[in-house]
Amino acid sequence: MSRSLNKVTLIGNLGNDPEVRSTTGGNRVATFSLATSRSWNDASGSKQEKTEWHRCVVWNTKSSQLADIVEKYVKKGDKLYVEGRIEYRQWQDKENQTRYSTEINVRELIMLGGGSGGGSRSGGADGDAEAAGGTRARSAAPAKAKAGAGGDDFEDFPGALADEDDDLPF
Repeated sequence: MSRSLNKVTLIGNLGNDPEVRSTTGGNRVATFSLATSRSWNDASGSKQEKTEWHRCVVWNTKSSQLADIVEKYVKKGDKLYVEGRIEYRQWQDKENQTRYSTEINVRELIMLGGGSGGGSRSGGADGDAEAAGGTRARSAAPAKAKAGAGGDDFEDFPGALADEDDDLPF
């Protein structure tokens, strides 16, 4: 059976403060626009730049309160790393026109800027105090890796480099 993957990774800046609301079922959701830019020189040698805007959606789940973290700590202009999946939606508006939307359903978020904290936050069940950050950057491995599924933030990695008893052929 073939497998597929829907994964998006973005690093960009927030265009506005996040909007946070509650659904009728009581679930919390945060939305924000993330800007990514690229620049290049055209054929004549002049510098060109293009900015893309990405609509990002962050939900609270049983294992994380990521929408609440976004509401507390993320502000306009902040640099973020987001990881999630892309979703395309369509619906009929009040005038019966078909509308389309492309969204990034965020599963992991790391605050990159050093200004208001610069800590990190993933979709895991860590406490709010770590999301506030301090200035210490931390690896934001997915929640299942933190639960012991194979990757423990590489804490043993430096020690592995010092081992002279390895099977490497070079």
